Amino acid sequence: MKGSSLIVSVVALVAVVVLYVLYFTGNGQPKESANVVESSGAERGSSLKIAYVKADSVIINYDLAQDLHDDFTKKQEAYNSEFRTKRESFEREASAFQEKLQRGGFLSEQRAVQERDRLVGKEQEIMKLDQDLSGRLAELQSTNNQQILDSLLNYLEEFNKNRKYDYILNGADVLVGNEAHNITKEVIAAMNERYAKQAASK
Repeated sequence: MKGSSLIVSVVALVAVVVLYVLYFTGNGQPKESANVVESSGAERGSSLKIAYVKADSVIINYDLAQDLHDDFTKKQEAYNSEFRTKRESFEREASAFQEKLQRGGFLSEQRAVQERDRLVGKEQEIMKLDQDLSGRLAELQSTNNQQILDSLLNYLEEFNKNRKYDYILNGADVLVGNEAHNITKEVIAAMNERYAKQAASK
């Protein structure tokens, strides 16, 4: 069964979604440029205020993401164990059937065909189990990714009510930027503090 790394998938999801610039101003007018941290504002008459967050660092250091990853890993191991047990059982039965067939151990050809058909049916059940377990893991992974993304975007919206940034970008897309505008550490610390309070209140 194929299981993808949760962290890699989450980073990819967040990178894609956060690529779309988070627009936090209330006037609904598009800004002139997202390539500079601050523009002269000659045409608009004001400065453009931008910050950036390194989403991959948030994923690696966010306690919620780690807890979800640990939970996913446990379920993945349990599913793998369940599948492996059934697969090994089938392989033993198939091997015993082949051996019995070769030494003429079946009373009749019809009995051999019945046993073969039973094993074919069991193999199909195992293949379906593999698909079902893989589907469950993919669904869980998608749910986890969405939960982390929602948590990040929800926090940034709250965070920006006081900061009034025009844009908060994903740091993965910032080729050159002033480190003073990197709010990653602040965001991680605040999100972990909020998560700890939420967990303590449950």
